[in-house]
Amino acid sequence: MSKKSNPQQMSFLDHLEELRWHLIRATIAVLIAGLVAFMCKGIVFDGLLFGPKRTEFPTYRFFCWLSGVLGLDRSFCLDELPFIIQSRTMAGQFSAHIWTSITAGFIVAFPYVLYEFWKFIAPALLSNEKKSARGFLFFSSLLFFLGVLFGYYVITPLSINFLGSYQVSDQVLNEFDLSSYISLVRASVLACGLVFELPIVIYFLAKIGLVTAEGLRQYRKISLVIVLILSAVITPPDVASQIIVSIPIIILYEISILIAKAVAKNLEKEAF
Repeated sequence: MSKKSNPQQMSFLDHLEELRWHLIRATIAVLIAGLVAFMCKGIVFDGLLFGPKRTEFPTYRFFCWLSGVLGLDRSFCLDELPFIIQSRTMAGQFSAHIWTSITAGFIVAFPYVLYEFWKFIAPALLSNEKKSARGFLFFSSLLFFLGVLFGYYVITPLSINFLGSYQVSDQVLNEFDLSSYISLVRASVLACGLVFELPIVIYFLAKIGLVTAEGLRQYRKISLVIVLILSAVITPPDVASQIIVSIPIIILYEISILIAKAVAKNLEKEAF
């Protein structure tokens, strides 16, 4: 039996070599997806990246309709977003094109990156552990893409609507640098994608005994306060926006409690 087929016989350097090849393949997948994104410049920039800058963006239209139905403030019924985006460096647009393409490549190739990570750790798992984590790739990818969509369609337009319209004085015009705008969109999308992985993280932490359902329940109130603080930081300072952002995070936290409870029950069954 070869060392590669039996992980227990592999040395530390063999594991590093194996990890290196998994990282190389994952990087190649990201670069290939990024190259496709680079060639689809019109779709990535005009269609996606600058979509939340347009007043006809679906989120603005939905919240405008919803605020009318509920009789709330109609701040989302936009006639214009009073700011422009500019590039003030010679290589600014080219650099933005490169890094945006790499970010898009990572998002698109995320399932394959997870697959390479899974291939590296799977040989060290027992057969029952492999069975219990059978849906790891599917659910991790699903949660990540749901988070990306939430970041793009909720967090990003909320932030752009507030920050793009905010003025300390009529004497100051909002003329944002291209890199600043892209950073806001990228941070919103990737941060939400990773936050939505919370149930997966809790699952593995519960498997190794670092968290329990009882502990998560005990710190629920503290967690809710943290969620509200985070919502206040990443959204405009109005109650409606903070509630919109808080709801999915709270739901994920409650799902994580159920997952930790289910893991504990399975561990108890295996012990007997």
